[in-house]
Amino acid sequence: MNKSLRDARRARVGVFGFFFLAGFVMGLWAAGLPSLNDRLDLGPARLGSVLLLISGGALVSMTAAGPLVDRFSSRRMCWIAGPVSGLVLLGPALAPSYGALAVLAVVFGMGLGVTEIAMNAHSVEVERRYGRPIISAFHGTWSLGGAAGGGLTSLILRAGIDPQVLLIVAAVVVPFLYVPAARLLLPDRPGHDQAAEAGGANGSPLGWGLIALLGVAAFAGHLSEGAAIDWASLHARWVLATDPAVAPLAYTIFSVAMTTVRLLGDPIRARLGSVRTIRLAGLFATAGYALVLLSPVAGEPLRVACAWTGWALAGIGLATVVPVLFSAVGAAGGRVGRALAMVTAFGYSGLLLGPAVLGYVAESSSLPVALFIPAALAAVVALAGSPAIGALLRRSAAPATSGPAVSQALTGGDPAREPARD
Repeated sequence: MNKSLRDARRARVGVFGFFFLAGFVMGLWAAGLPSLNDRLDLGPARLGSVLLLISGGALVSMTAAGPLVDRFSSRRMCWIAGPVSGLVLLGPALAPSYGALAVLAVVFGMGLGVTEIAMNAHSVEVERRYGRPIISAFHGTWSLGGAAGGGLTSLILRAGIDPQVLLIVAAVVVPFLYVPAARLLLPDRPGHDQAAEAGGANGSPLGWGLIALLGVAAFAGHLSEGAAIDWASLHARWVLATDPAVAPLAYTIFSVAMTTVRLLGDPIRARLGSVRTIRLAGLFATAGYALVLLSPVAGEPLRVACAWTGWALAGIGLATVVPVLFSAVGAAGGRVGRALAMVTAFGYSGLLLGPAVLGYVAESSSLPVALFIPAALAAVVALAGSPAIGALLRRSAAPATSGPAVSQALTGGDPAREPARD
């Protein structure tokens, strides 16, 4: 085994560690929100403001992190951002008042945002070194980390231990857990800081037009995903009139489908190629939302099963959107930080705007009417993502523009498939 492949395999393990720990931190935070709400007597409005401040801090730090990754390398940024993202849990854990929590929530969000860009940038570098799809499983591991954080919080609560203690312990311990994962990451290439900058995005061959098109697909995918997270259970309760104990199964089915496909999605993209995968992603997600919207008229024995099937299809489709788009940015070659940060910021904006927009529409009209928005945007995933990745494929087919690793990553790692035919 040559040294390059050995380094890539070690780095793959390290990136799995980063994604799991990042998901674990988010799982701890999300599962601890009810206790934080009780401790500081926040209420829905102030708690919503805190969540918005976290997202805003993350969005700002993402745009700043991209150039830093390009300047100092994703490895160096991972070494800093990972431990910091765990340490900043201390802020929400120790906040004595709503005012302090509001400030510390921004800091917490900024830590999350930098880590998001650094570890995703490194993941596309590792995939580029592999020459075949491996990114999807990283995102599935993030989901597993979130489930682990939520499960641990549940166990702590059952044991009668204050979850504030768990957050404090995690803030101290998690930074040290990032260190062995960081030690496995790819070494910096010689002369990284002096690498020539070419292309439209400070070293990335992606022009701003392609970045915007990829960003639109990311925005559509994230908003459609966020709609399922926020509204699947409420749709089951309000529209389908299911039992309160049964309604949460709608989101559970969506989440399980998404996590499973992310863990198994790399061989799918390796076989189909990136363009076909993003087309199918949009098709499955659109079909899923269509079933959800049609479920109220499906008749009493079938309507719940129809909605459940719809949420499963939506999860299957949306699972591959982010991995495919991020892979496309990495496979284009050059420095990925700024371009990846822009695409991620587009996507994160969808998560920010989605709950508010859908909430206003549902309030003024109805929830089924509001869900037409993510249903339409699910189709936009294919309509925007497919031509953007197709353009990258045509560019990668030119020998002067890119090498074999780029072509293989975009076509799904099948060297027998010509890029232009995907």
